[in-house]
Amino acid sequence: MYPLILFAQVIPKIAIAPILVVWFGFGLTPKIVLAVLIAFFPVVVSAVAGLRSTDPELLELSATMGASRWKTFRKIRFPGALPQLMSGLKVAVTLAVVGAVVGEFVGADRGLGYVLLLASGNLDAPLLFADLILMSLIGVVLFLLVELLERLLIPWHASRRGNVALAAA
Repeated sequence: MYPLILFAQVIPKIAIAPILVVWFGFGLTPKIVLAVLIAFFPVVVSAVAGLRSTDPELLELSATMGASRWKTFRKIRFPGALPQLMSGLKVAVTLAVVGAVVGEFVGADRGLGYVLLLASGNLDAPLLFADLILMSLIGVVLFLLVELLERLLIPWHASRRGNVALAAA
């Protein structure tokens, strides 16, 4: 499955946008699909890395204790993969904003991508900067929401401890 996901990732998303408009029409659906396509790969890569980084001794212990594959996933693999998964989500939400804007480049009559095209076509620098600032703010807010989710889901992880000074040996 991983090679297919990689193949889908390397296809330029701007080239897919017109196809999505043909398949799904001019509504919100092609924009959402494009945003998901762009954001999907970092989440998958980080999730796979997190699941593969599970301590083999913990897996052996759970097997020795008679845990099922589902229970091992739920109690050991998934919680252990959450830090990497959250890192992938942080990257993905910012890319999703880009995906939504790219989706609006093709066949949209409103939205930030449409405004971006109009502003650049009319050389309207103030509108262009306002649009870029608004897109950046949306990306930052989404990033902070994932940070909050991370704080709630993995308060025990080292990434949540902040800047701890290292003692000299």
